[in-house]
Amino acid sequence: MSTDDLRDLRARVETEDSRSESPQDRWRAGWRLHRLRAAFVTALLTIPVAWMGRDPETRSDALATTTLDTLTVAIAPRSSIPLDTHPRVEKWLEVFQTTRRAKFELLLVRKERFDEIIQENLRARGMPEDLVYIPMIESEYSPLAVSRVSAVGLWQFMSPTALQYGLRVDPYVDERRDPIRATDAALEYLDYLHNRFGGSWYLAAAAFNAGPGRLERVLNRHAEGKEWNDALFWEIVDYLPRETREYIPKMIAVSRLAREVGTVQYASGAVTPYRYDNIFVPGQTTLESVADALDANEELIFALNPHLTRGMTPPGEMYGVRVPVGSGAVAVSRLSGGLPSRRTDD
Repeated sequence: MSTDDLRDLRARVETEDSRSESPQDRWRAGWRLHRLRAAFVTALLTIPVAWMGRDPETRSDALATTTLDTLTVAIAPRSSIPLDTHPRVEKWLEVFQTTRRAKFELLLVRKERFDEIIQENLRARGMPEDLVYIPMIESEYSPLAVSRVSAVGLWQFMSPTALQYGLRVDPYVDERRDPIRATDAALEYLDYLHNRFGGSWYLAAAAFNAGPGRLERVLNRHAEGKEWNDALFWEIVDYLPRETREYIPKMIAVSRLAREVGTVQYASGAVTPYRYDNIFVPGQTTLESVADALDANEELIFALNPHLTRGMTPPGEMYGVRVPVGSGAVAVSRLSGGLPSRRTDD
């Protein structure tokens, strides 16, 4: 999009926290707010009856200190994944501490980029925190990863599954590459698989990797009549595809090692959490133009918008572009007044 095309633009800005880039996002935001409100009401209803006998001033002070941060008791506790001991797990524990130790440490650092996004979503859903390591195994935490079978993004979605879970995939936008939208869809899918396969996170993760239909065929053929649980995974492991056989052992191994490592030490500024402001611009606005308006590094703007596969917003619609957090208002002001000329160092 040219400079002239952007003159008199009335761009809109919203912060990272709202993330209302689509009707689905707005629905999910409302659903989460509803859960928080329900949690608040539940907590208030659980206040002991004796509290009502206090004098008004004491009751006022007590209520003033009641915040959402104090209401964790009202929110469903997070489930957990058992970290079994098994020869396959022991093999990967050794590998990640020897031949792949440097790579493992690098991935723990890279995890910091998206940890906040994934953990926030896991907490909202009451899902185990160890699921944060699935993108390590799937994509090495790269939104641009593409597998040999054309699975894409952090969570390695195939196109049909992505579309089924509301992700946009077209010539201009591939939300499988979007860390926010893909994480939301992946955890919704994992939650469904967890319920489908008897409440087993091992089987859910195996189905995420191999496909639920394939896993179900293995279970029906080799575990007919048995209860679907975590222990059953080890009974059928040899009948699974080669990649899936190692998938759960890898997840267990990295979860155990990460707990032992604790906080990862890395150079200051080496990893920046994925945070942003969101501005809405006309169709076919290039990311280079947005970078020029902010006098920002183009690589940073592209890194915040990996789902814009052509480096521009889709034609015929106002579309959100992510800019460095804190710069949204500046971007709106500069875009509304017309873009500066291309920088002389380009």
